[in-house]
Amino acid sequence: MREFDLDLATELASEVRTLCRCWTVARKDGVVLGFTDHDLPLSFDEVAFEPETGFARTEMEQTLGLGVDNVEASGALRSEAITETDIARGLYDGAVITQWVVDYRDVERRAKLSVGRAGEIRRGVGAFEMEVLGQAELLNRPSGRIYQRLCDADLGDERCGVDLSGAMNKTGTVEAVQDARRFVVGGNAAGEEAGFFSAGRLEWTSGANAGATATVRSFYAQSGQRVIDLWNTPEAAIELGDGFRVYAGCDKTATTCRAKFANFANFRGFPMIPGEDWLTAYPRSDEDHNGGSLFDG
Repeated sequence: MREFDLDLATELASEVRTLCRCWTVARKDGVVLGFTDHDLPLSFDEVAFEPETGFARTEMEQTLGLGVDNVEASGALRSEAITETDIARGLYDGAVITQWVVDYRDVERRAKLSVGRAGEIRRGVGAFEMEVLGQAELLNRPSGRIYQRLCDADLGDERCGVDLSGAMNKTGTVEAVQDARRFVVGGNAAGEEAGFFSAGRLEWTSGANAGATATVRSFYAQSGQRVIDLWNTPEAAIELGDGFRVYAGCDKTATTCRAKFANFANFRGFPMIPGEDWLTAYPRSDEDHNGGSLFDG
């Protein structure tokens, strides 16, 4: 059973109430936005809660046990609040959303109703809908490691240990646009061999996409030039002269870890796991059965 402060509980029990709802949305980049369904601005916990943002939510469904609590939040896409560009750049992916009930006459009389995370976000014409998942949703996420041939670390993270500064990243510019995701590379990045940036990360440093990141699908040679093909189409069109910084990519194999990064000591996969053909394997007279290693070197 939820317990409230005595003053707030008295207010909830009265016939005439001066209560409103407030929400904070904490984005992954550290920005915290505040919204309220009251008709005047409110402020507490160093957050300004703005009205008239078009931010609203459905009735909250909360359950006992480990079921996932669900809320739908929706609102208008406005430049001073939640923008379409910020949603497209993933700034609201996994955002922490806290809901309060507040006495607007005295904001110190308030209670936290729920804490959740942004799930699926759908964009429409001038509006958005956001699924808000309760904390129990975290229990549905896979955790731990699995035995597999490929490395399960991310290139450059603490478990990997590769330093992505220096020679592992290059700057470049767009020399020519081939389509919405592909462009000819100019600048220092053009000097690297084909494949070096495949599966790497690209950060736009200038142009309409400045500040956004993308994943490189492939980096290949074409007619003596170098071409980058991105996995996803950027929010804004790629333009001639746009600047970027691109980082080396890794295909997670032991061979690449050893040859490209000289980092096999930190390889987090199990490259000598037998393949699926072992499920149906059986002894054969023409094979060597001396108890030795099945792998060379």
